[in-house]
Amino acid sequence: MKRPLSMTAFGRGEATADNRTWTAEIRSVNHRFFDPKIRIPNKYAGLEERIKKEVMNFYSRAHVDITIGVSGDQSEALKLQVNLPLAKQFLHCLQELKANLSLAENPNLSMIASYRDVISTIDQEENLDELWPTVQQALAGALTSSREMREKEGTHLKNDLLARLDAFDKTLRQIEGSIPEILKTKEATLKERLNNLLSGIELDPTRLAQEVAIIADKADVTEEIVRLNSHIKQFNNFLEIDEPTGRRMDFMMQEFLREVNTLASKISSAEVAHQTVDLKNEIEKMREQVQNLE
Repeated sequence: MKRPLSMTAFGRGEATADNRTWTAEIRSVNHRFFDPKIRIPNKYAGLEERIKKEVMNFYSRAHVDITIGVSGDQSEALKLQVNLPLAKQFLHCLQELKANLSLAENPNLSMIASYRDVISTIDQEENLDELWPTVQQALAGALTSSREMREKEGTHLKNDLLARLDAFDKTLRQIEGSIPEILKTKEATLKERLNNLLSGIELDPTRLAQEVAIIADKADVTEEIVRLNSHIKQFNNFLEIDEPTGRRMDFMMQEFLREVNTLASKISSAEVAHQTVDLKNEIEKMREQVQNLE
């Protein structure tokens, strides 16, 4: 099995036994939880729970439509029945017509049997335990086919996410590299402004330097960058481990955005402002992709 798996897929399977062909179709899309919907002829509804358990072996979450159908020789599944009271009524009517209209021909069996509902078919109860292996085989074919599609789509999504994560990391490195100069410029600007505002007022140079440092420290984004680096490593790990991680990656996208918003609010730099917009765009695109992963 290849991870991560997409939740979007289609699969079809067939199996034949006793001159009947069973078909199974699987259609799945992203969903927060496991949400199966089974369509099967009413007389086989007793198989629904078994079908659900089989599907759960392939999906931990997704909206999954499962359609089961059967075609071919249905003779063993049908039973003929005679509506004797209705047949007697038809015979009585035919006899009455013969007498009143002076007809020469006597009513016969073919006349009675030709009337609707005198002879009809009804579904005959079948042994579901005997049918199940064939239905299961068709279902397994559909699930295997859908798994192959999910693996292929999952690989495509993984490659796209890795490329976007790499672009995110490069932009973050650029921001990180520019921080010392930005802080240095901010401190110098603050000192100049304070000196202009307090011109003529004697202040302790040490105290002034401390106040400037405190104000500049509020623009320090070291913690945000450290956490974002940690998120990047964790996200890469989620793309490699052999278990469903889509929901955790979706939550991590919220954490990415929170840290970037904090970073943007701390640094008043036009260049960094443009770079954080780029980071947010990558986060939004990654989140769209992550929501398709199991």
